[in-house]
Amino acid sequence: MQIAHSSILKRLLHCMNRRNTILYLSAIGLLLIIALGWYARAFILDREAAATKFSGDRAYADVKTQVAFGPRIPGSDAHAKVLDWMRSELEPAGWQVEIQQSESMGHPIQNLVAHRTNEAPQIILGAHYDSRIYANRDPDPSKWTQPVPGANDGASGVAVLLELARSLPDDTVPIWLVFFDAEDNGEIQGWDWLLGSKAFVAKMIERPKVMILVDMVGDSDLSLPMEANSDPALRESIWQTAADLGYGQIFIPEPKYYIEDDHIPFIQAGIPSVDIIDINYQYWHTTSDTPEHVSAQSLQIVGDVLQTWLSQQKR
Repeated sequence: MQIAHSSILKRLLHCMNRRNTILYLSAIGLLLIIALGWYARAFILDREAAATKFSGDRAYADVKTQVAFGPRIPGSDAHAKVLDWMRSELEPAGWQVEIQQSESMGHPIQNLVAHRTNEAPQIILGAHYDSRIYANRDPDPSKWTQPVPGANDGASGVAVLLELARSLPDDTVPIWLVFFDAEDNGEIQGWDWLLGSKAFVAKMIERPKVMILVDMVGDSDLSLPMEANSDPALRESIWQTAADLGYGQIFIPEPKYYIEDDHIPFIQAGIPSVDIIDINYQYWHTTSDTPEHVSAQSLQIVGDVLQTWLSQQKR
């Protein structure tokens, strides 16, 4: 009897140990499933956050891509390639793209317009994508007839708009992104400044509440005083956002220059507009306007300010 009792006890202990082992392993498995679920959710949230955060590095890569096409002179192969490339960046990001065709001074004008919905634009963000035919400010006179690479003067503004296209939340107020053609060839025979923006405003049916121009914002030594032609209330609002973000030393809250730029046709049409521009750029209209003189950090600062300001706007 004692031997039998001992055998039964061993069997009971074995069963209990087996049951405890199963329960233990089940608990471990459940904890692993919970942990994997938590990490998966965190990974998804991190990716979503990254997708809605402006990246100066991505914008800088866009500057280099544009310059690699070559000078984007209207009518050139590089000009056609950059149009196709901008479309290829915008459409996967959820933007509808159209090319507005017109003509000015005998030159075809191709403004690229992007919007996410069919609503009228509350805000237009603009930049010019063409580059200048002649580097007539180059310190070397032998280079005055060479084209400008346009890394800062053209490509930086385009890069900021493209990165905003990727990072702006879906619930942002209705925005149009307008990439203006033929801005940069004034004081050249047969050309004038602002041909693309003038053509756009002339054909404009839907009037935005405001227009914001982004031009020459990639200078590695960035300084953005207020542009004197710009709407005072609008520029004060944007520059205050910059100050709130700690960029008051970059966005200098004092008007300094009167600049003829793509915001002028909008101002003349009665639309409050602002020009964000660093005109005091050493390599402006020279053959040295190349990516090494553009900074991802400068693009980041401008992108942060615009993304924050846009997030504060109400319908």
